[in-house]
Order: sequence, then C-alpha cells, then structure tokens
Amino acid sequence: MEKKVCKEHVEIALDIIVDETGEYPLLEELSTSGQVTCEFCDADATYVVSSKK
Repeated sequence: MEKKVCKEHVEIALDIIVDETGEYPLLEELSTSGQVTCEFCDADATYVVSSKK
C-alpha cells in the first residue's frame, strides 16, 4: 500500500498507513515531482508514504 501526497497531507497519509497495516510507514521523497498529483488534493505530490515491503 502506498499514498502519493503533497507536503500538507503527509501526516494524514502516515496515519492511514499505520491504521491499516499496524506498522511504521516508510516516507520517501518523490523523484517525479510535478508529474503526480496528491491523492487528497490537486497539488503536486512530493512524497510517497508506504507500508514496509
């Protein structure tokens, strides 16, 4: 599971991953910034928040 989010929505994505997986999430900066939009708004996604792989 992963969420691509802007800076404003990082905390929400972190909470969702923890609630759904029960594990500490991974936070990575997107290298394709500007090409992907946030899952919660129309801003450019800056981070990928994901469960451990």
